Amino acid sequence: MLTRTRLPLLLLLLTATCTITAARTPSALRLMLARAADADSTETDRDRDGLNGPVRRVRTETAKVLVKEGKIVEGPRVVLETATYDMKGAKIDNAYFLAAGGALTGKEVYKYDDKGNIIEMTLFNADGSVMSKEVYQYEFDAMGNWTKMVTSVAILDGGKLTYEPTEVTYRAISYYLGESVAKKLQPGTTTAPAQAAAAESSPAPSPTQPQAPAVVKTSAAVPAPAPAVKLNNAPVPPGTSLKAGANVTLSAPTSAANNSASGTVAAVVKTDDSPPPPPANVYRAPVKPVSGGVLNGRAVILPAPEYPEPAKRMRASGLVAVEVVVDVTGRVISAKATSGHTTLREAAERAAMRARFSPTLLSGQPVKVAGIINYNFAF
Repeated sequence: MLTRTRLPLLLLLLTATCTITAARTPSALRLMLARAADADSTETDRDRDGLNGPVRRVRTETAKVLVKEGKIVEGPRVVLETATYDMKGAKIDNAYFLAAGGALTGKEVYKYDDKGNIIEMTLFNADGSVMSKEVYQYEFDAMGNWTKMVTSVAILDGGKLTYEPTEVTYRAISYYLGESVAKKLQPGTTTAPAQAAAAESSPAPSPTQPQAPAVVKTSAAVPAPAPAVKLNNAPVPPGTSLKAGANVTLSAPTSAANNSASGTVAAVVKTDDSPPPPPANVYRAPVKPVSGGVLNGRAVILPAPEYPEPAKRMRASGLVAVEVVVDVTGRVISAKATSGHTTLREAAERAAMRARFSPTLLSGQPVKVAGIINYNFAF
């Protein structure tokens, strides 16, 4: 039996032991959780989108290529997508704008270069016959991200296969001023025209037709100009001290032969002594969503639309088709009704934005999908 003098001492020891254990357990648990989180978070949204370096914002625009008076010119640019990432690479804002065209649907098969960039897409009919074929050529910025992509479609002319440019896609990319970007901004740093590597993998267009950008090899060394650097959309003079975390835009080098403002598709020049492009072992998903057809049966969550009261009073009913774009996580990021009664379209679009899908995989990687969700309004 404990004496009165020993009981307070024992209670004091027990209290101290419990206090130490309570203080250590959360720390150990936090350490284990942190290690588990590090093991599971090997890939960020920015990585999945195939971007190199501390990208902050990407704005993608497209322009159709037209032939006027025998000359190849670019039409007006149209915004295709905007995306913003935090410093850790998580996507914090994304908007996709449905563009006209691209109505052909079928099985899309892609080919890639050794850096993961798509260089060819073949569209097959249900019977396996080829419906269409496209090739892609790129220009890159100092970080190894492409800033210009020329799409050329395969055509037959006089029994010969050739490729004619049909569209140009531009990406304006802003970066957080991390260590990797700072190294690119050091005096004397130059960029390598890595776009020629992807171009070499594409079939050579015929010289008798309007051509996609050609790859011209020269034996003479041509020094590459330093990237144009902008801070808050203003040019940065050489030698300017930049603070960490600043919003920096690296533009691809321009020259008299490569001026996008002129509306012409310029050639890409490759030098034999150019250094290799930056390593890019990240998968590049297609810029445009792959065709998915009717998506109703593939939805994980497909909320029913609310029947608008004005439509009920008018006894409006029938099928409403909604064109949607589904991102790599299965979330709908764009919805636009293309047919059906006008009083029912807005309700169908709201329901489509709440739909959720399982990620669609292409070559084992998630991709964006464009398709149709059909809603049948009936009394």
